[in-house]
Amino acid sequence: METKFTTHEEYIIQFDGEAREKLLEMYEYLAEALPGCTEVISYSMPAFKHKKVLVYYAAFSKHIGFFPTASGIEQFKDQLGDYKFSKGGIQFPFSKKLPKALIQKIAKYRLSVD
Repeated sequence: METKFTTHEEYIIQFDGEAREKLLEMYEYLAEALPGCTEVISYSMPAFKHKKVLVYYAAFSKHIGFFPTASGIEQFKDQLGDYKFSKGGIQFPFSKKLPKALIQKIAKYRLSVD
């Protein structure tokens, strides 16, 4: 049975070590970039919402997944460098520092087109 989370904190505290540290960093970066947006859980992942969900994030075994939807990826794909990415998500490996400026630029872009 899948655990249902109702807050970002409930989601984050289920993890230990690197995963928890990276999730906390991601949360702080997004909360700073998206003041006034609503924190929600959607598709069992933490997300920030304005009129609609702007971005999601989640922990995986070796990376943090950041999901700024297709428009966020398309707008910044030339700045993603060596990060693995798909049509809707980017993988930030635990072995690298999270790119705060890039994450915040993408989040602010998503808010501007909401």
